[in-house]
Amino acid sequence: MTVQGELLGGARQVALLEAIASTGSITHAAKAVGVSYKGAWDSIDHMNQLAGEPLLERSSGGKGGGGTRLTQRGQQLVENFRQIEAEHQKFLALLSQQAAGMADDYLLMRKMAMKTSARNQFAGTVRSIHTGAVNDEVVIAIGGGHELVAIVTHDSVVSLGLQVGGPAIALVKSSSVLLATEVESVRFSARNRLSGRISRVHPGAVNTEVVLDLGEGQSLAAIITQGSADALELAEGQTATALFKASSVIVAVPV
Repeated sequence: MTVQGELLGGARQVALLEAIASTGSITHAAKAVGVSYKGAWDSIDHMNQLAGEPLLERSSGGKGGGGTRLTQRGQQLVENFRQIEAEHQKFLALLSQQAAGMADDYLLMRKMAMKTSARNQFAGTVRSIHTGAVNDEVVIAIGGGHELVAIVTHDSVVSLGLQVGGPAIALVKSSSVLLATEVESVRFSARNRLSGRISRVHPGAVNTEVVLDLGEGQSLAAIITQGSADALELAEGQTATALFKASSVIVAVPV
């Protein structure tokens, strides 16, 4: 869907949320919208990161023993998107008249439409900028008490219009993320350390994808070798720490 020639995006992701709401199952929803189970999980992780809070929750009880349903935030996102889709010709006029959450969802849908090869995307706010002779250090608060440090050229800071208090998106390739399970007495040169609980381990022939639940809807994916996953004895529910260099963080801004 476009608004005055600008791509709004998010239709496929919203369709996945609707299918989850109607079926109560991520597996059935993935089949309904024509994506793989892993592809559905990747979309959910991506949306949770951008929203800053969970869009899905587990339900218990019932004949089927429970399932998956949308949180109130997830329901609100679907409802707002469909309302925008139905009245897109009047969207700009309606935007200032609708509920406060409408504007936030519009920005969220714009972020969903951004295409990038980076598996991890964190929307946040610039907390500080330390200017150097060639490179600048940019600290981005991404919610949940987490901060990411990025090293970018001063020219990039200027061209992106980065400023303290302004919005920014941190992109981190999953292949740039290292995992550790015992970090209490170890020092690392990597500036970025995010600890969480393993929510998913997806083994492959050579590499394994590991997803960490960072809390408050945030998650981070790492691609490591199968040998490393075996050596660390990684399993769902286990606590682990993701490590990556400040130079591995790409900074973008919403347009």
